[in-house]
Amino acid sequence: MFYDTPLSSRLLLGTAQYPSPQVLRDAIAASGAEVITVSLRREGPEGGAFREILRESGCRLLPNTAGCHSAREAITTAQMARELFGTDWIKLEVIGHADTLQPDPFALLEAARVLCAEGFRVFPYTTEDLILGERLIEAGCRVLMPWGAPIGSGQGLRNREALRSYRAHFAGVPLVIDAGIGAPSQAAQAMEMGFDAVLLNTAVARATDPVAMARAFGQAVAAGRVAHEAGLMPRREMATASTPVFGMAVLA
Repeated sequence: MFYDTPLSSRLLLGTAQYPSPQVLRDAIAASGAEVITVSLRREGPEGGAFREILRESGCRLLPNTAGCHSAREAITTAQMARELFGTDWIKLEVIGHADTLQPDPFALLEAARVLCAEGFRVFPYTTEDLILGERLIEAGCRVLMPWGAPIGSGQGLRNREALRSYRAHFAGVPLVIDAGIGAPSQAAQAMEMGFDAVLLNTAVARATDPVAMARAFGQAVAAGRVAHEAGLMPRREMATASTPVFGMAVLA
């Protein structure tokens, strides 16, 4: 549940880079996603046709501030997105490093404070830094979206121990792994660790068969969540026989 909105699917899907509008339609349907992200920068000469695809999907829109490099730019983009798409939900991105696309923690917090005060439901793209997470919650964010790895890298969960600590520290906060997921197995692992959802784009859009990959990610996220709720066996340092030794014949 995000901002008191219940959802059945724990996969959030991006809508950029698909080879054709029809593939985008089919991938959204195959994924089972109920939330799709959209950038204001997609609004060009064919913006009306793109918005029609989004409407037809029946999904809830999560506009983002992708490509913004300052708090002011992100705030203005969010305000425009709310007017255009008719939603208070916003995925807040403020990029601080051109190569890694790592978020700028200072500008991110500044923008989050302003947008939360203006009534936005902010989904901040952040690092796994615990102090920054605390400050974002204090600013009014009720969801946190730590990165798994740099955007579009496909590296998966690059800092697993830090992410485990993040999950434990923010036990009552909805957490979404955002960025860097490149394979369904990586998405399943995030869900097994107890994260509430996964957001991805490139791994599906750039696949040889985006529709099949979207379906695979939907299934992986669902399986990972079931595994987490069922209770994964603890990791052991030594082997433990699955067959009991009591009652076995002794051969001399």
